[in-house]
Amino acid sequence: MPSQSNSARQRLIEAALELFTAQGVSGTTTRQIAEKAEVNEVTLFRHFGNKHGLLLAVLEESAAFKNLGESLVSRAIPPGNVYQALKDYASESLHALEQVPEFVRSVVGEADQYPAENRRALGRGLTEANRYVAEYLATVIEQGHLNTYLPAEKLASLLNGMLLGYAVIEFTSEFHELWEDRDDFLENLVQLFLQGAMSPVLEPSQYSSSLVVIDSSIREVADLPASLVHQILQQARKLGVQDYALAYVLFAAGLSVPEVVGLQRSHQFYDTQGHFLQIANNSGFRQVPVNQWIMGNRYGSYTNNPLTKWLKSRKDNQPAMFIHESGEPMSESQIDVHWHMWTQGLLTPQGQPPAIIQTQQTWRVEMLMRGMSLENLSILTGCDRTQLQPYAKRAREKAALEQATRLDQKPG
Repeated sequence: MPSQSNSARQRLIEAALELFTAQGVSGTTTRQIAEKAEVNEVTLFRHFGNKHGLLLAVLEESAAFKNLGESLVSRAIPPGNVYQALKDYASESLHALEQVPEFVRSVVGEADQYPAENRRALGRGLTEANRYVAEYLATVIEQGHLNTYLPAEKLASLLNGMLLGYAVIEFTSEFHELWEDRDDFLENLVQLFLQGAMSPVLEPSQYSSSLVVIDSSIREVADLPASLVHQILQQARKLGVQDYALAYVLFAAGLSVPEVVGLQRSHQFYDTQGHFLQIANNSGFRQVPVNQWIMGNRYGSYTNNPLTKWLKSRKDNQPAMFIHESGEPMSESQIDVHWHMWTQGLLTPQGQPPAIIQTQQTWRVEMLMRGMSLENLSILTGCDRTQLQPYAKRAREKAALEQATRLDQKPG
């Protein structure tokens, strides 16, 4: 008997969602819903009280909406990647809404016709959805994986509010230019959400000074053009085998200067299938490839390239991969001196001397341009997806420019 009761309840929810979607909430009667569910109206009233109670159940329990919150909460232990968990939740929520766009239009378009009881039902539905997100956020905040000055409930409200706003705009308007596409909205939504949540509370007197901090922490990606990269490598080659190897590692593996300083001779390994470096980090080591192709030019092979030639020429016992004239490991400041020698007289398209940080930026953009996913780039670099978003944006810009150039080369 309980199973029959539950079956009737589910049939009523499914019938209501179908009818609400097809003819609107106000245009649907309880008799129509009961007939479609093959039950009598008394059964509907016994389960939901009235049509407004049924609307609330549709929002809370229909196949289009259920399980999203529970799925997010389950990802809090272990915490995993907060950025990815929130993006997945946002993507799945939008996907659920996209399955019933007419229903969303109906709820939004007819809201002013609903009695207070109906609007309270909608409010309770939104509050229930918010509860799951707030529970997830509260857990990751407590575990120290998200530092925020806002309570979890407020953060959840902001996230869900933006998602609902997106759905309303997408389902009720056309030809707007608020975002490029769904993925563009999701990436920027979660990035803005997390960065805003993790920002400190500022007094009004601190606003102007905080702008400098924000600008310096969100550095614009300024990758170098291929011609300039090859010029730098050739000038390094003229200064000796170690200079050539050092420049090669910077452009072929995308390492930062501190990472290069920490390299040991034993940290490299290679065969005919690949050349790799092991980079020390807090959890041990991560591996990165040493590319034989750099910006369209090939620099040797996996087993015979500027780095392998340098290490094979070594006669000393110093374990460091790069060494100063004194025989000691090369320092960051000494690498910077070598960089200035390689780039003397060269300028970027912006009219500035190339900066050594641009080797890493160039490598990351090149990897994305060559088809690497943001997730795999995150693994190789040790950065999270939020930190890599500027590189993804720059790669999209370059892809658009390349496509425009190819189209221009075709006859009209």
